[in-house]
Amino acid sequence: MQKLTKGLETKYKLATFLAIFTIAFEVIMEVLIPKIMANVIDVGIQNKDVDYVVKVGLLMIASSMASLFFGVIAARFASVASLGFGRNLRRNLFAKVQDFSFANIDHFSTSSLVTRLTTDVTNTQNTYQMIIRMCIRSPFMFISAIVMSFLINARLSLIFLVLIPIIALPAFFILKAAFPRFKELMKKYDLLNASVQENLIGIRAVKAFVREKSENEKFSHSADELRKAQFKAERIIIVAMPLMQLVTYLGIIAMLWFGGNMIIAGSLQTGELVSFITYLLQILFSLMMIAAIFVMMVISQASIKRIVEVLDTEIDLKDGAISETAREAPELADGSIRFENVCFSYDNKLEDCVLNDINFEIESGSTVGIVGSTGSGKSSLVQLIPRLYDAFSGHVIVGGNDVKQYALKTLRSQVAMVLQNNVLFSGTIRKNLLWGLSETSGETTVDSQVDIEQFCRIACAHDFIESFSDGYETELGQGGVNLSGGQKQRLCIARALIKRPKILILDDSTSAVDTATDAKIRAGLKTALPGTTKIIIAQRLSSIMDADKILVLDHGRIVAEGNHETLLKTCQIYQETYEMQIQDQDCDLEAN
Repeated sequence: MQKLTKGLETKYKLATFLAIFTIAFEVIMEVLIPKIMANVIDVGIQNKDVDYVVKVGLLMIASSMASLFFGVIAARFASVASLGFGRNLRRNLFAKVQDFSFANIDHFSTSSLVTRLTTDVTNTQNTYQMIIRMCIRSPFMFISAIVMSFLINARLSLIFLVLIPIIALPAFFILKAAFPRFKELMKKYDLLNASVQENLIGIRAVKAFVREKSENEKFSHSADELRKAQFKAERIIIVAMPLMQLVTYLGIIAMLWFGGNMIIAGSLQTGELVSFITYLLQILFSLMMIAAIFVMMVISQASIKRIVEVLDTEIDLKDGAISETAREAPELADGSIRFENVCFSYDNKLEDCVLNDINFEIESGSTVGIVGSTGSGKSSLVQLIPRLYDAFSGHVIVGGNDVKQYALKTLRSQVAMVLQNNVLFSGTIRKNLLWGLSETSGETTVDSQVDIEQFCRIACAHDFIESFSDGYETELGQGGVNLSGGQKQRLCIARALIKRPKILILDDSTSAVDTATDAKIRAGLKTALPGTTKIIIAQRLSSIMDADKILVLDHGRIVAEGNHETLLKTCQIYQETYEMQIQDQDCDLEAN
């Protein structure tokens, strides 16, 4: 629990303490009521002393009101504390996920992280509230009621010593058996969330292929599996409650039997028996609450373990021991890049390397193209430059320093990537374009509409933005659903250019635009940001033919490098790709 409460704000810690403090007074007032009631019966009613009955009765009412008051206050403090705890936990979890490297993210599915941030946190938050209230109230009530009953009559109190083990032992074994079932239940929640998320993201594909019925069946299956897992988990828990009620009724019967005989024998008074029954109910109710706490803790234990798993995840990409050179230069000296004997594996196993023995050098400000068949390692290679992943072996040198020597923020702020999957966020087009800049104006170099429009024109995005009625203030749906694929790509390119990086990486980022627009963007990139190193991954050779250097990858290795003319003469893979694309263009022309 200490890991879960780390960073909890002082006001919520205070609310937790005040909840515990007021609960103690609530219990004290509640435990005094049966003793006062016994005095009313045994002294006031038995002696027909009306004044005594009224006086002590008012005291009992005052105790009840005080207990109610402290109970209400305690409930409020506990609610404030638990809600603050949930907020704090979600914040810490989200912040941890934001620090994850790509490798860390690959370890958890998206749906699993969503479940942990929602369902698991809610379960843990409810448990926290129950711990504050019941873990203090129930044991305190249990001990206080036993003490009071022993003070009244020690012999009759021995009944409790028989009843308590009858409740405690079966409950322990039931709860122990329940934990693995609840752990399996949370996995079913993950699968259900995965089904929902996948379907909502791909809803257009679902409708395009008329797969609604199939997706409904798939979701119904996941929901049914969740229902079965929940029934299996809770079935064993619900056995505990009837057992406790049975023991409670048996205890009342035993209390009436033995207590009645003691009243006849003159060793116990009627009021004391009534108070004893009340204390018995308080004790057994406390035991039931303690059992309920354990049930809740069993349910939440699976959630807590899943949350702690995220919080305990070791971030495999950290700011390294920054060299003195890097300390003196808060930014990259230039956009030069050098790979020295680099190998890379997603699971850090030598036999599974997707890149092997990569060696090349790129001068600052030059334009480099990367080509290769699907799965040749093009995207994996460029992701090593901003340290989205770390090389398994070898060195990646950027701006004269190993990337591991830079602070991650320093390195990534100078490298802009346009990924294969275009990611836009809810908000206006303007906010999305400025999204890559620091929120503090001190680091912002673009401060006017003219500058934004300049880069949007280079990315061939300005015209279609202006075609919207609200222009740059047009609201985008989640993921930019109201834009075409080509429009998304051009906005992402403009967003990267506005960042004014020292290194610009375009990972097949013009695949959804026509060749004429692609040519305009390439022409604009030549003049824009002349000192920026540009790395372009493309399937169309026309996109990189005029690059200063072209790297050809095949099965995770660089098999050739040079300019377009050189590769046409020396690289068979490049020749075949070029001839195939030329033939495709000729076929298209003939068809037209």
